[in-house]
Amino acid sequence: MKRKHLLLKVSAVLTVSSTLVTAAPFDRSVKTKENFEASIPRPEQDKAVAEKLAALEAKTGKKPNILWIIVDDMGYGDPGCYGGGGAIGAATPHIDSLAREGLKLTSCYSQHTCTPTRSAILTGRIPFRTGLTRPILAGDKLTKNPWADEKSLAALLSDAGYYTLLTGKWHIGEAEGMRPHDVGFDEYYGYYPAQKEITQGKDARRYPDLVNNEELHEAFEGIKPNDHLIHGFKGGKTEELSQVKTTDDMGRADKALVDFTISKIKEAAKGEKPFFIEHCFMKVHCDNFPNPDLGNLSAARYAYKEAVAEVDLHTGEIMKALSDAGVLENTFVFFTSDNGPQMDGWPDAGYTPFRGAKGTTFEGGVRVPGIAYWKGIITPGRESDDLFDLMDLFGTAMNLAGVSNDELPDDKFYDFIDQTSFLLADDGQSAREAVYFWWGSQLTACRMREYKAHVKVILPQAPHMYIDLSTIQDVGLAPWLFNLYIDPKEEMTVGHRRNAWLASVAGKLKAHGATFKKYPPKNIGL
Repeated sequence: MKRKHLLLKVSAVLTVSSTLVTAAPFDRSVKTKENFEASIPRPEQDKAVAEKLAALEAKTGKKPNILWIIVDDMGYGDPGCYGGGGAIGAATPHIDSLAREGLKLTSCYSQHTCTPTRSAILTGRIPFRTGLTRPILAGDKLTKNPWADEKSLAALLSDAGYYTLLTGKWHIGEAEGMRPHDVGFDEYYGYYPAQKEITQGKDARRYPDLVNNEELHEAFEGIKPNDHLIHGFKGGKTEELSQVKTTDDMGRADKALVDFTISKIKEAAKGEKPFFIEHCFMKVHCDNFPNPDLGNLSAARYAYKEAVAEVDLHTGEIMKALSDAGVLENTFVFFTSDNGPQMDGWPDAGYTPFRGAKGTTFEGGVRVPGIAYWKGIITPGRESDDLFDLMDLFGTAMNLAGVSNDELPDDKFYDFIDQTSFLLADDGQSAREAVYFWWGSQLTACRMREYKAHVKVILPQAPHMYIDLSTIQDVGLAPWLFNLYIDPKEEMTVGHRRNAWLASVAGKLKAHGATFKKYPPKNIGL
C-alpha cells in the first residue's frame, strides 16, 4: 500500500464526530518534543529513581550493566509464572524465580513477528519507519541498507563507554553493513538466521522435497542463509566457526551460546567498562531439536517443551554467572520473547491464552512475557498491568547509561518511552499511554488503558494457521473495540454501544498514523 493511500485510508476509517474528540482527561500523555512519542509525566517517581541510581553509581563507580534475555517465539502462557510451566508439560523454575524476585509485567507488547521486534528494540522506532517490517528470508533482495542512517542502541552505548555484545540469533540482515558488529555491537557471537532457516536444508523428514531432490537442494544452496556460527568484531575480523551440518548440531547451539555469554560476563565483570549484553536464544522457534547431551528436560517430552525447559535451564545458568561474578546488584536484567507463539508449527509451538498468535496483532501475537529484575533495586514480588512496549527498553537503556535523547537526530520520529522509573520505583507506574500495532506497512490497532481498537484484523482460514493460511481484512463500518479486562480473548466488541472511549482510542490511532506524513517511512524492498 502506498504511503499516501495508507494515511488517507486510516483517516477515513477513523473519522469521528468533532463533538466526541475531546478526551484530555482520558489521554494523560504530553508531548515534550515534536519527533518523540508523547508520554505520561511521572515527575515524583522519576526523581526518586534518579536519586537511587545516583547513589548506586557513587557506590560502584560506574554505570549499571544491562542484560536482555530474549527468547524466540515463546508464548505468553509458556512460563509457569504466566500460567504455564509444569501445568502444561515444561516446568520453568528459573524464569518463575525471576518473576517472584522482580517485576512481572502482564501487558508487555512486542511486534507481530521477530525481525520487527528485534529492530524496534535497537532503534526505538516502529519497524515501518525503518523498513524492517518482516523477516529477511532466503531469496530476498534488499534495495538499501536500513541501518545506514539509523543510530542503534548498541552504538550509542558503545560510544558511552559500554562493552556491547550480542549473542545468538540476529535475523536483521547478514549482508556486510547489516551485521551486529557493523551496526554498533563491539562483538557478535551467534547465528544470523532463525534455526528453521538453518535446518530446513538438513532435515529430510520434514523437508523431503528439498533435501532429497538434488537439483532443488543445489539451488537452495545458492540462496540459503549462512549456517555457520559467526564470531565478529566491530571494525575487525568476522570468522565463520563451526557449521551446522545436522539437526543435532542445531540442538546443541544454545548451550554453546550460553557458555559464551557466561564467559563474557566473567570477563567483563573484571573490567572497568559496564556491559550491555543482548542474549538471544535460538530456541524456541520451530523447528526445535533437543540437545542430545542434556537428556529429557520436560514432562511432556515434545520437542517444543524440551526447548522451553532448556531455555529455563540456561536462564538459570546466566543468572548464576551474574551472581558468581559479583555483579548481580549492579545489573538490570530483562527477560522476554520477541513475539507470540508460532502456531503454524504446531505441535512444535507455544501457548497463549489469548486470541491469535505470531503473525497477528491480536493479543496472542503481540502480548509476551516481560520480567524486569535487579537485585536491591527492583522490589521483589511486584506485578503490573500497566502498558509496556519492548521498544521502551531502548529509552530505558539510554537513561541507565546516561545517554541523552539529544544524541538522536531531529529528522526521525522515535516511538520509545523511557520507562526507567516505572520499572525501578517501588510503586512505579507506566509512562506509556498507548501501544500501536502494525502488520508490515499497515496500521492495525491501538491499545489505551484496557481498551484496544482494531481497524484491520488478521484472520486464519484454518486452525493454527495464522501466517501461512490467513488474510488481513478491514473491520468494516467501525473499529473493533475490545475491553481487555472483561474480554481478554477479544471475542466480542463493546463498540460505542457499551463504551464511551471509542472515539478517543480511534483518535489516538489516527494521530499516530499522521506522524508518517512529516516523518515518512523507508522502503527497503521487503
